[in-house]
Amino acid sequence: MPATATATATATATATATATASVATDVEAPGPRGPLRGTLVAPVAGRAARSASGDTASGLFSLDSAGSRAPVVLIVPGSGPTDRDGNSPLGVRASTYRLLAQDLAAQGVTVARIDKRGLHGSSQAVIDANDVTMADYAQDIHSWVNVLREQTGAACVWVLGHSEGGLAALVAAQRGTGEEASICGLMLVATPGRPMGQLLRAQLQANPANAPILEQAEAAIAELEAGRRVDVRAMNPALRPLFHPRLQGFLIATLTLDPVQYMAGVDRPVLVLQGTRDLQVPMGDAEMLARSARSARSAPQAVLVRLVDTNHVLKQVSSDDVHENLATYGDAQRPLAPGVVDSVLRFLAMPAPSR
Repeated sequence: MPATATATATATATATATATASVATDVEAPGPRGPLRGTLVAPVAGRAARSASGDTASGLFSLDSAGSRAPVVLIVPGSGPTDRDGNSPLGVRASTYRLLAQDLAAQGVTVARIDKRGLHGSSQAVIDANDVTMADYAQDIHSWVNVLREQTGAACVWVLGHSEGGLAALVAAQRGTGEEASICGLMLVATPGRPMGQLLRAQLQANPANAPILEQAEAAIAELEAGRRVDVRAMNPALRPLFHPRLQGFLIATLTLDPVQYMAGVDRPVLVLQGTRDLQVPMGDAEMLARSARSARSAPQAVLVRLVDTNHVLKQVSSDDVHENLATYGDAQRPLAPGVVDSVLRFLAMPAPSR
């Protein structure tokens, strides 16, 4: 029977004061045609970083000389051209993954943050970054896990998927793949709990400004869900980027993917981490994921953490003002919201369940 828990992290949560020195290096994993690339941020054994008070102390997770006792975490990026820092040319410059990796490494956790196949540093991995499925991303996760185990000596790797990256993590961790034993567990951060087609409809319906294009958008989603491509030439110009012909293969393969169904196939510990001010993924989706882990009795540990006043890019937002919320997407200087790092650390420190 899975051990399930629900917690709420508020703005009063305090970060751990101690810190371990870390070093960042380039890292590669085999891709379909060329290398997948990323950055490995690792704590340095025997070295302590100086805290804000001037004291020196080791991090939460201690290391031996080889660093083999440190948990290893792989951060899987969200949708679109999101890079290893958590930034995107579409206007996101919050550096969420870079900050998360730095903060976790300061507590003794080794973290890999990566570029997806066909994008940024991994541009040579495939010819066309849009010619991809969630199963392809899962294959890349397995490739990264194997490399990280070899380089760090870890028995397994924790996979942290942000937003759409959480769906890829769920696919990668399915029982019977032959690779799932190399995954310690999953951390699903701001991850949808329902099929992407349903979520996309809800996102479009939530914005009153979309009223003139809503009927056309919903018709296109229905066609793609049925496995049929759509002609964008007659579409409202505002919809053409969303349903671009080069993206339609991915949309056909993804819009009907059901996270709850995939959760039933996971037998690893799962952390569901969700902000209460997320504009993209509602709290109800996180609750669906946690409930599915409980009802299927698949995950040996299932923990849901509600991050109060935290948005989709894991920054603190104190009001319902949409403009204030979106402003944090471009602020790399703003730290991660209180409770984010502590929640991950507490989950990593939980006793491993018997398998």
